Amino acid sequence: MNQPRQTASYLSKRLAEAGLRPVSKYGQNFLIDLNLVDLIANSAELRKTDVVLEVGTGVGSLTSRLSDAAGAVLSIEIDMNLHQLASEELAGRPNVKLLQGDALRNKNSLRDDLKGLVVDAMQRIGQDARFLLVANLPYNVATPIISNLLHQTPPPDAMVVTIQKELAERIVATPGTKDYGALSIWIQSMCHAEIVRILGPKVFWPRPKVDSAVIRLDLDRQKRDAIADLDYFHQTVRALFFHRRKFLRSNVISAMKNRLDKSQVDEVLQSLGHGETARAEELSVEQIQQLVEALRIAEGKAE
Repeated sequence: MNQPRQTASYLSKRLAEAGLRPVSKYGQNFLIDLNLVDLIANSAELRKTDVVLEVGTGVGSLTSRLSDAAGAVLSIEIDMNLHQLASEELAGRPNVKLLQGDALRNKNSLRDDLKGLVVDAMQRIGQDARFLLVANLPYNVATPIISNLLHQTPPPDAMVVTIQKELAERIVATPGTKDYGALSIWIQSMCHAEIVRILGPKVFWPRPKVDSAVIRLDLDRQKRDAIADLDYFHQTVRALFFHRRKFLRSNVISAMKNRLDKSQVDEVLQSLGHGETARAEELSVEQIQQLVEALRIAEGKAE
């Protein structure tokens, strides 16, 4: 189906006709370079057995491309006026379901009905169905959307999203770098992460003040299944990086307060070969995983 060319002039005219303008509190920055809209859709390598979640429908520019390639598209928009506008733009596409509201219930969880809607769509498609997140994510919800989707079952088989460049660099960061932290480890523990393209401000309307990036995350089910307790892992990794400048031992003692005493922490660290001057940011993803699992087992024995 042919869609209007959603350039800056088209969008500004379309919004003006509806008496609307971009709302900064919702992080509304529309991608107006159509080649880059195509890049996002193409990078997802969609097929007709895919169920795609899009957070931030906007006026439906990316949604229409996802609809052309995927089996089902579930797109959610927090702005009621934009939702109405997108409903008009995307009319006549039976494989698109538009939702109005916030994708998040709170910063630690997704809205209640999302999982059920995804599962229902996958069941309709059959055993070959995949679940993907493909979106130009609003900056202010990018981290909780990505993190919470990896918590839920089923998690996305892949995510192709436009996010702030700074966030993308944190996701793909390596040990010993300033960007390496809890988010890097949480995502890399389950996914292969790759920055597809850096985007300057001029490809958006209105122009953001920072660069953006298209990033692709591919789920590694074997790695995810190897994590014994996702909640425990997530909380402990965050605690280990709460005070970045402290030595690893101090961070572990703090994280395990009222759960393991200092001698028990020392025993775990020594068993893994971590000396007194070790720091969490120097450890590889695999070493952090081993440490967290050793702490979980030690805590279980101590109860």
